[in-house]
Amino acid sequence: MKLTTSLALAASLVAFSGVASADKGKEIYDTKCFTCHASGVAGAPKFGDKAAWEPRIATGMDSLLAVSVKGKGAMPPKGTCMDCSDEDLKAAIQYIIDNSK
Repeated sequence: MKLTTSLALAASLVAFSGVASADKGKEIYDTKCFTCHASGVAGAPKFGDKAAWEPRIATGMDSLLAVSVKGKGAMPPKGTCMDCSDEDLKAAIQYIIDNSK
């Protein structure tokens, strides 16, 4: 019985963590990333543009994170989120991916 309760609690925490991460990703996008990705400034792929994001998504999260951390083209390192951790950036990337499929 204890194992079942522990497993249920663990599953709840994972589900909550996913929700918290999604909320964090949206918050970061809405306060940092949208500046360029909403309108496509300097060639940034637009939020929700499946055709623009599809080949980028295909490279995987590690590649997308590396580009986000290092910057690319007109995008400076970490975009405009210098205080973001890698986990914060991953949450924002995942939010963009989830809305660009």
